[in-house]
This record gives sequence, structure tokens and C-alpha cells, in this order.
Amino acid sequence: MAQPWIIIESITTDEGILELRQRGEKDFLIMIGSQVLMNSLANRSEVMLGRLGCSHLKDVASPRVLVGGLGMGFTLRAVLDSLPATAQVTVAELNPVVHRWCLGPLATITGNAAGDPRVSVEIGDVAELIRQGVAKGNEARFDAIVLDLYRGPHARTDQRDDSLYGSRAIDNMRNALNPGGIVAVWGEQYDEGFDKRLRSAGFTVTVERPGRGGLRHAVFLARLK
Repeated sequence: MAQPWIIIESITTDEGILELRQRGEKDFLIMIGSQVLMNSLANRSEVMLGRLGCSHLKDVASPRVLVGGLGMGFTLRAVLDSLPATAQVTVAELNPVVHRWCLGPLATITGNAAGDPRVSVEIGDVAELIRQGVAKGNEARFDAIVLDLYRGPHARTDQRDDSLYGSRAIDNMRNALNPGGIVAVWGEQYDEGFDKRLRSAGFTVTVERPGRGGLRHAVFLARLK
């Protein structure tokens, strides 16, 4: 008989009730209303996102990485495992309770990724942090930008004005990167329009679809030429 889910905590947000649930030692869900946002036992695309987005930085002195979306911390864990001890990782997370969960009940499943000394968490919009980085100039540029948000690029994305996946946002990401930097983006599925916008902005793009069956998410990797 399956164990019942236990609600660890729930809070009210503008989008509905945000909940952390647990069943057994390592089985967690983050939900909003009736929608499952994250499942601790289904994270292969998030791990690949973090690993591929930062694989070019293992031997770089003091790389700077921006991660959009903390989630359960699996993407961040993969990012950290790909970086040297001298790296600086900024994580933008909209909801402070998610950060608290990652430092608390979720810490055991990621090796306390959110508590790593290389990590600083900013409560706010990752698009705004990217714009701030552009305004500050060269010293604030990143070597990788990794976006792991529960709404990825999709066919209804505004091609120009979407704050994360539109052409203006892509230009901001390009301007916030060091030469040779990478933008890595998680998507629920492949989106041709987003792929084309990345290429039009001067990126070299590859797309990975981890897994062999079932739901296969997309990992967009855009390298600055």
C-alpha cells in the first residue's frame, strides 16, 4: 500500500496554494494548486541542464554563473558539481519559502546545494538581475546563465517582449555573458520559435532531449560565438 503524502508546509501565493509534500525519505513534491511543479524522483532534465550549462567552466578560474529558479535544488547541485571551488553562483528565486525549503527538508536530497558557500540567493526576478548585469558592464558579466523555471519557452511566447524568452530578453542575456558563455534553458518541450530567436541573436544552438521514453523535456544550449 502506497504511503500517503504529508503536507510539510503550504502558503498562499498570487497563483494559488504553494505546497511542499513528502512521502517517504526522499520522495517530495512541490505543488501549486493541483499542479505538480517538481518531483524529487523525476529530475533527469534538470540535472542535465545544470551539467551541460556549466561543463565548459570546470577549469576556468573564478567563473560567474547565474541560475534562474531554485526549485528543489537539483539543477543547482549539478551546476555546483561542474564548477571549481572558486566559482560564484547567484540564484534568483521569486519565493523566499522555496529557499527556506531547500535549506531545510530538501537539503538532504541535494547535499545542501543552497547552503554551499559558493552560492548567494537573491529573492527576485532573474530577468531583472540579467538587466542589472548588463547595466553594470563587463565586471558583472556571467560565464553561464541557466534558466530552470517551471514555465519554459512555448509556442504562445511573445516573440519580442516576453521577459525571459522573447528576442529582447535574449539580447539582454547575450549582453550579460562573457565571450564563449552559455545560456542553458529548460523547456517542457521543444519550441522552434525560441530556437530560431537564439540563433538570430548570434548563438550557436543545440537541443538535448534526455531519456529514451515517456515525457522528454528539452534542454536548450546556446553558446555565444
